[in-house]
Amino acid sequence: MTAGHPASPAGPSLVARMNRLPVATALHKRWVWLLCGVFGFELADLNTFGFAAPGLIKYWNMSVGTVGNITSAAFLGMFVGAVVGGKTADHIGRRRALIGSAAFYSLFSLVTAVATNVPMLLVFRFFTGVGMEAMTVIGLTYVSEMYPRAFRGRYQSLILGVGLIGIPAMSWFARGVVPLGANGWRWVFVLGAGGVVAAALMVKYLPESIRWQEGQGQGAKAEPLLAELEAEAEAKTGQPLPEPEPDAIVVPGRVTELFGRTYARRTVVLSLSWIFGILGFYGFNGWIPTLLVEHGYQLTQSLTYTAIISIGAVPGGLFAWPFTDRWQRKTALGVFCSLIAALILVYGFVPDQAVVLVVGFLVSFFLQTETAFIYSYTPEIFPTRLRGAGAGFTMSLGRLAGFAGGYLVAAIFSGFGYAAVFIYVAIAMAGEGIILAVFGERTSRQALEVIAEHPGEAGQSGEKMAASESAP
Repeated sequence: MTAGHPASPAGPSLVARMNRLPVATALHKRWVWLLCGVFGFELADLNTFGFAAPGLIKYWNMSVGTVGNITSAAFLGMFVGAVVGGKTADHIGRRRALIGSAAFYSLFSLVTAVATNVPMLLVFRFFTGVGMEAMTVIGLTYVSEMYPRAFRGRYQSLILGVGLIGIPAMSWFARGVVPLGANGWRWVFVLGAGGVVAAALMVKYLPESIRWQEGQGQGAKAEPLLAELEAEAEAKTGQPLPEPEPDAIVVPGRVTELFGRTYARRTVVLSLSWIFGILGFYGFNGWIPTLLVEHGYQLTQSLTYTAIISIGAVPGGLFAWPFTDRWQRKTALGVFCSLIAALILVYGFVPDQAVVLVVGFLVSFFLQTETAFIYSYTPEIFPTRLRGAGAGFTMSLGRLAGFAGGYLVAAIFSGFGYAAVFIYVAIAMAGEGIILAVFGERTSRQALEVIAEHPGEAGQSGEKMAASESAP
């Protein structure tokens, strides 16, 4: 079947035609840069409170326990956002849910800038967390559905890697404004509201997911866009597209399927991975500025060191680009998590400023490499009808763990000291890696429908494909 010719009712499905695209088109690349901006603002906002906290400790006399309370409130919001975002995207569509969530978190980041007391910070960070995590779940789902299997992981990595520029950008911005005075921290949240720009651009340039439309019986609406993608792919390769593979059967999904015989194991494994991963990731990234201040560093010195460490996030996310579609994702996650755990122990037990900078940079680097892999992996293991709900549910449990983690870090630091926090973080990261490496599904370089609908067969087909195909 060639580009530009719609499928007949008995012909290949839109999903099957999407899967055979051999190259990324100009449209795919346009969406990539738009989504890079979306994730850039979201990741910048995600770290705003961590960067503002040292200023609040100094100017509001805020305790470590109060910082933990506000951090936990944001994670409670993320838990709600992951659940609500995934279900909403499955019902109203990926595009509308993505735009709405980006606008929502931007609004509440902005109002956080005018907070005058701790209860206001708690409430506003809760609602900011709702919007941020909803956007993350929906964005990951969108990328997994709109990019063919041969390079979906690679583009997921690119989007995350470029989007991670938001972290050092926000960190250096905070380094400049937080020490200016009692209200300097407020500007951090003003910048965090920039996601509204991305929301406006999505209204104009981002189409609805083709897979979601077909699953909702709206394939006719998606046909012109798919035909355009096919035509461009043929023009780019100079040859007809390969025949579509056998169609996947698209049926409405039920959330209870996540806990049935087919998907229960995947749901449990991925949920535990997110729980351990969030405890480890934010136990380090979310607390470094505050822990450095409490460990004896000056406010400006702490923010400077944090800003330098944060630079590792961007190359770390991009480091996954050459490997995410070549290496088996679950195995790579096991390796990276183990490496991160070892580095974190060095960071916590070697009291040297050079170690704080160099090892901290490496931890930041590999944490984002790990993030690129888990972000690609998460939406792959559920079918289209459950992808938003499945990703949302598993990630929401991770965010709920983050809610507990805010209190846990504060308690560990108060009861056992600085180094003990990093033992806890290292154990959490190692736990994520072991769970995924031993019990995770093989997903790399396979059609989403093969992974989702044929448990136990995905690994075998993946091995055959890896042996027979060269990397793109």
